[in-house]
Amino acid sequence: MAPPPYDVADLGLAQAGVRRVEWAERAMPALRRVHDRFAAERPLTGLRIAACMHVTAETANILRALRAGGAEIALAASNPVSTQDDTAAALVAEYGIAVFARAGMDPATYDRNLAAVLEQRPHILLDDGCDLVNLAHLDRPDLLADTIGGCEQTTTGVIRLRRMSADGALKVPMVAVNDTATKRMFDNRYGTGQSTIDGIMRATNTMLAGRTMVVAGFGYCGRGLAERARGMGARVIVTEVDPVKALDAVMQGYTVLPMDEAAPIGDILVTVTGNRDVVRAEHLASLKDGAVLANSGHFDVEIDLPALDGLAVEVRREVRPQADEYVLADGRRIVLLAEGRLVNLGAAEGHPAAVMDMSFSVQALTVAWIAEHHADLHPGVHDVPREIDTEVARLELEALGVGIDRLTVDQEDYLNSWRA
Repeated sequence: MAPPPYDVADLGLAQAGVRRVEWAERAMPALRRVHDRFAAERPLTGLRIAACMHVTAETANILRALRAGGAEIALAASNPVSTQDDTAAALVAEYGIAVFARAGMDPATYDRNLAAVLEQRPHILLDDGCDLVNLAHLDRPDLLADTIGGCEQTTTGVIRLRRMSADGALKVPMVAVNDTATKRMFDNRYGTGQSTIDGIMRATNTMLAGRTMVVAGFGYCGRGLAERARGMGARVIVTEVDPVKALDAVMQGYTVLPMDEAAPIGDILVTVTGNRDVVRAEHLASLKDGAVLANSGHFDVEIDLPALDGLAVEVRREVRPQADEYVLADGRRIVLLAEGRLVNLGAAEGHPAAVMDMSFSVQALTVAWIAEHHADLHPGVHDVPREIDTEVARLELEALGVGIDRLTVDQEDYLNSWRA
C-alpha cells in the first residue's frame, strides 16, 4: 500500500522510529487501554484530523490510538527543534499517518507544513500553541465549515483561544485539554519540571547544587521546575507579575524578586510564563559572566533574542550541542540554550512517556467526545468533561496497581443532601 502524503527527512529511519515509539508505549498503559477501546468501538470512523504537535514517540502513540479509532490523520510539527526524524518516518511508513515535519526546519517550511495539513480539510484540529487554529481562521476560513471542533494542549494556546473567543473571532468549539487537573498536575508540574532540568543538564553538564536559578513564572510549570531545582540543591529565586502566585511562592519558601534584581545574581535563568519579553535588554545587560538562559514557556519570544543579538559582539554557535555562547563587549559570556525555544524538547526529549500517558489519554478521549457531542457545542473555549479527567486518573491508577476507596451509599446521600 502506498504511504500517505508526507514531507519527512528520511523514510529509511522508520524502523528506528518504530523501536522508539514502542519503547515509549511501554510507559503509557492508560493510553494503551484507550487504544484498545478505540480499536474495538471505532468512534472516529470517517473523521479527518489535522494536528500541530511535537513529533515525538509519545505523540506517535496518541496518533496511533486515534488511527485505531478510525480517523484519518495529518500531522505537522509544532516546534522545529523537537521533531524526531525517525519517529516522523515511522508514522508515515509503518502507521499510515501523513506527516509534514523535519528536524530543524526554517520558519517558511514550518508555515508550509501547517498549510499542508489543513489541505486535508480536517473535521477536528489538534493544536499545541494555537498556530494551526490561528492559520485556519486567518488564511483558510473556507475550511471551517467542515470543522466540528478541536483540542488545545498548552497554556499559551488556551490563552490565545480565549482571546480569540472574547473578540468573537473563534468560529469553532475548542476544548482546553491543558486545563484539566491531570494535565496540569502531571504534564505541567511533573513533566515540565523534570524535562526542563533534563534539557539544561544535557546542554550544559552543569551542577545545579549551590547555583542560583531564577524561575520566571510560578504557574504549574514554574512550580514544578522550582521544586525540582531546589531538590537538586539550587538556590531558587522566583519572579512573577501575579500577586497571588508570588505570594504562593513566598509561602513555599522561595525568594521572590523583580527580574531587575534577580537577573544580576542568577547563574541560570529559565522562563516559563507563556508571555513575551520576560528577559529584556536591560536584564540581559546585567547578567553575570557565564549566565545560562533557557526557555520552557513554549514560544521563543520569552527571551528578547533580538536584544541579545544586539548586545553581542561575537556569537559562538554550539559551544556544546544546543548551547550558543554570546560574547558581550566587556568580555562577559551569556549562554543561550536551544535557540530560546523549548529547552526540554530542543536539548532533551520532552516529558517522560509516563507523563504524556495522562495528557494524551485525556486528549484522545476528548476527541471521541467531540465526535459524539459536536452538534451541541457552540464556537468558543470549552472545558474537558470532568468524567473524562476522572476516567483517565482511574485508568492510570489501575495500571499502577493502586486501589482507592469508594463512597458508600450513605456517604453519597450525605454529600448530596443539604438537610444532612
